[in-house]
Parts: sequence; structure tokens; C-alpha cells
Amino acid sequence: MPRLAVGSIFTECNHLGGAPLQLADFERGELTRGDALLATTHGTLGGALATLRAAGAKVLPTLAASTCPGGPLTADCYTALKGELLARLVDALPVDGVLLALHGSATAENAADLEGDLLTAVRELLGPHIPVVSTLDLHAHVTPEMVTQATALVAWETYPHRDAYSTGERGARLLIDTIAGKCRPTMALAKVPVITAALHGGTDGPAPFADVMRFAKWHEGRPGVLSTSVFLVHPYLDLPGLGSGGLVVTDQDAALARRLACDIARLYWNRRTELEPVVHRPAEAVALGRQIAGGPVLLVETADCCGGGAAGDSVASLKALLAAGADLPAIVPVVDPTVASLCHTAGLRGQVTVDLGHRVDSRWGTPVCVTGVVNHLCDGRFQYEGGIFDGQVGDMGSTAVLRVGAIDILVTSRGTYDWNGEQLQRVGLDPRSVKFLVVKNPMNFNMAFRPFATGVFILDTPGPTPASVRKVDFQRLQAPWYPRYPELSWSEPQVIESAFAG
Repeated sequence: MPRLAVGSIFTECNHLGGAPLQLADFERGELTRGDALLATTHGTLGGALATLRAAGAKVLPTLAASTCPGGPLTADCYTALKGELLARLVDALPVDGVLLALHGSATAENAADLEGDLLTAVRELLGPHIPVVSTLDLHAHVTPEMVTQATALVAWETYPHRDAYSTGERGARLLIDTIAGKCRPTMALAKVPVITAALHGGTDGPAPFADVMRFAKWHEGRPGVLSTSVFLVHPYLDLPGLGSGGLVVTDQDAALARRLACDIARLYWNRRTELEPVVHRPAEAVALGRQIAGGPVLLVETADCCGGGAAGDSVASLKALLAAGADLPAIVPVVDPTVASLCHTAGLRGQVTVDLGHRVDSRWGTPVCVTGVVNHLCDGRFQYEGGIFDGQVGDMGSTAVLRVGAIDILVTSRGTYDWNGEQLQRVGLDPRSVKFLVVKNPMNFNMAFRPFATGVFILDTPGPTPASVRKVDFQRLQAPWYPRYPELSWSEPQVIESAFAG
């Protein structure tokens, strides 16, 4: 019976904006230990735990921590989480292997490469021979430390993310097979300097990233290929070495891993221009949307995506709708804890005049003064159905619906990850009944709302999660990179190989 430790520190961070992540954010999200961790049935850990148990392993829990994305973790927060995970791992020793469910694009004030730092610390505890397998989001910023310190890295395959559970299963099976001597993983990562946002990064249907993913996954069936992954890097990190590409895990065949990873990266480079979106200013999008019969017309304000680390407090779309007359039914989400509190004080059907928006992260705009009637009040708690947080409780904090003219403003105290419209369901708002629907996620709106939308406009608005990063003035990311330099000529991918690759 192999003794296997499991753990997780999972979130996505943003260097361009968003509030720093504190330990309290993880406590509101998911922070479990011991028997509570072992009881996890959802997400990557759920899939891993079920697979490890089925293989007859003795599972030893450390720490599982996850939260909605934001700015970098504070030093105190990361020190506490890392310290507890490592202490529990020490208590579990000796172990035959470790599985860590990580994101790959987390960062902290005291650890720019959080996952690389954590994997290095785990490796220092275990020595060079104990297998360590980590699962990653396909938006991971995969670093040399992550590749050299892990035995194998296995990434999610779908966006919108529907395969967290099955990725946990795949990672666990690879760990079990490695311990049993059925395989000896070798790894190669090939990266190209492509930094694009996620709007055209879906894995369904005919699409540029989907085609690259299908190419990579076709090779997974080849003899000696244990796993293939494609990374559309989280573009809102300002770190050296940022890039997208492919990672291949083979069974003792370093040359094959390197060759296939480079093939994936070359194809990614060849499709790079298709990943850049066409964008509209909010006023232009509203004007064009009014010419479309029916609704909802989706205004995709991706620059304010809580799921990418933004605060969710922008009112850029709301200002455009108000300027157009506020006479057409619309739904607009805005994070503003002060206004949410004022609405609760006013009570149901109360009238308030408030300055709304840009209160959490004021760098991206100014508030708008509105007068409206409070149409709904609640505690903001809801349950996710499907996706990476399936079964978990989301928490918008004190929440209100403020009606201004024909516009329903969903005012929440905290930002939450958008999956399938659960937040609107919680407050009784029907997206099918409005002319305009503002959404602040670059991908999941395709699943939640696009099937019945009459039009979609991607907005060019200020914010830390813009639709394109071509105008972002990165400080630590070295030039040149696409799309900032559209005429950039291509050279061979940067290749990073695992410690076992000879």
C-alpha cells in the first residue's frame, strides 16, 4: 500500500490590478485539512483522491487552499499556507509520492513563482527520487523550476474548464504508475513569446487554440507518450520568461518529449494572430447593439474579469448604457461593498443616490452617480454547478439589485468567479429578458449566455484583464513578444527539460 501525500494551493494572480489576496480570502473560498480534505469529491483533488483510493493507496492529507483570483498573495498569506502544507508533509513522512493540485499562475509578494517555490521546497524535503506529480491549469506560467522540481506536470484540457476532476484522475494514475515502476517520466516544455488573452482560447469547435490542443492530444495516443499539455499563458503576470507553448511527458524518451513539445509550440506560433480579438469602445458597442433585433446583446467587459484577478468594480459599460438613455432593459454586475451596504440599510423598495464603482481598485476609472430603487437583497451565497468549483459555495457578500431606469445593477460586496450564471440566478435576474447583458468573463459567457444571445461585442475598456495586452507596459517581461511587436520574426522555441531528461 503506497503512502501518498496530497495538497493544493490554488489561485490565479494578477500583477496589473486587483486586491492582494489574504488568508481570509482562502478561508472564504476553500481551506481544508485532514479528514475535511479527504472528504473532497469535486475538482482536481476529488478526481485524484478517488483514483488514489481505487489503487489501494494510503492517502495522507496536507492542506488544500483555493480562492477566486486577485492580486499577488501577501507575504504573510503565502508564508502561512506554505508553512502549514510543508509541516503537514513532514508529519506524513515517509511517503512514496506526492500529488499537488496547483494552478501555475499564482504569485506572492515573497515568491514571484509561487508554484516553482512550493515544488522546490517539497523536493528539498523529499530528495531527488520520490515522485512528485502536479496538475496545472492550462493558463499556467510554467517555469524552469516547475519543470525541474516535479516528476511530471499534467494540465487541464478544456476551456471553459470542465475537466478538473478528470485531470486529477490523470495525474493520480501517472503518479501510481511511476511508483509501481510502470513508467519513468521525462518532460520537455517548449515556449514561444506569445502573450494573448483568453477570448479566442476556447477548446471547443473550430478555433485556433482548440486546433493546437487537438494536435497535442492526438499525440497522447502514441507509444511512449504519457501526457501532452498546451498552455495559453495567463497574460496578466509581469514576469520574466512568460510565454505559451507545449509540454510533453514521455516514458524515458527525452528526445521524443523535446521534439513533440517543439512541434506543439511551432503550431501555436503559427496560429498566434487568430488569438487577438476585435474590440469596440462601449458607446460604439451600445449603438451597434441597439440596431440588432431582440436581446440579449452581450457587452463583454473582459478588462474587469474577477476570474482573472480584476476587482469587478468597473462601471465603464454602465456609463455607456446610461449615456444612451437607460431606457433599454439591461443587467450590469458591479462590485461595490459600500453601495451594497447602503442598499441593505435603505431596505427593499428603498431609494438611494450613490456614487457607484471603482471603489475596490480605483486605478481604472471614476465612480458614476446613480439614483435607483432597491429591488432585491440577499447574503450573496450561491452554489456552483459544474466547472472547477462544482459543488462549492460562492460568496458575493452582502448583495443587492439596484434598479436605475430600466437597468438592473447587481451590486455585490466581493468579486466571484463567473461560471454558468449562478450569480444572476441567485438574485432572480433573467438574462433572456433584457436588451443588454454586461458580462465580465472572457470565455464562460459562451457557455452561459451565447446560445441565446442576439449579438456579442468585445469591449475595449480600462482594467487589469484587458482583451488584448498589446498596449500593456510590462516591466519585468523582456521584449520582444507578440502582439506588442506584431512583426516579430520567429526563432526556435525555448526548451526546458526535466531533471530526468538526458
